[in-house]
Amino acid sequence: MEPLSTLRELQTTLDYLGTIHRELSSLPPDLGALDTRVKTAEKQIAEKTKALDTARASIQVKLKEMVQAQKDEDRARGAVKTTSQKVQYTAAIRELDEKERLKAAVVRPLKILEAGALALEKALAILESDRVAAQTQFDELYAIFLDEHSNQVEGRKTLKAKQAKLEAKLPSAEIARFHRLAAARHGKVVVLVENGACTGCNMKLRSPLLFELKEAKTLVTCECCQRVLFLP
Repeated sequence: MEPLSTLRELQTTLDYLGTIHRELSSLPPDLGALDTRVKTAEKQIAEKTKALDTARASIQVKLKEMVQAQKDEDRARGAVKTTSQKVQYTAAIRELDEKERLKAAVVRPLKILEAGALALEKALAILESDRVAAQTQFDELYAIFLDEHSNQVEGRKTLKAKQAKLEAKLPSAEIARFHRLAAARHGKVVVLVENGACTGCNMKLRSPLLFELKEAKTLVTCECCQRVLFLP
């Protein structure tokens, strides 16, 4: 049955690709340390960038409040200058004092936010510099690492090309289902039936399913784990 043979070959191809991926992912200590350094820096940069964006948004809000507070204070000061009667003057002075207090209440948190944003910008610059340095070192050493593992690199290219050819023979829905199952079943989608049981989940198969497998007319999947089954 063509679909089954294609799926079996695709499974074998992905198994080989998985082996190569593990080999190329097993970085030597110096590369591993640099990789960790890059990823840590990237995580910290993302966190501080988010914090900086929040701080900048808060600064914009406070700046608008500051503009309004300044306008209110200017109006109150103008009222003091233009008031001649004693009672009205006293009330105008109280109003001005109140507006000055309100403006000061905006100024203080605004300065704190601006100082915090500046500190975040400086921290981000340091982190980015460290990330770039670590990434540069990593790229140089990783290029040497890949050169030392050229057979695996070439093998990966060949297998990727083979995977593409095999997937071209299958309906898109079947390919999507295959990769969905691969992600959920530790990469094992097509499995052998031994002693009447699925070797993927060890579930005993019902007689009708075993009969379908022997008939080999359609794809048969395990009722428990949904893997594609085949007989020896």
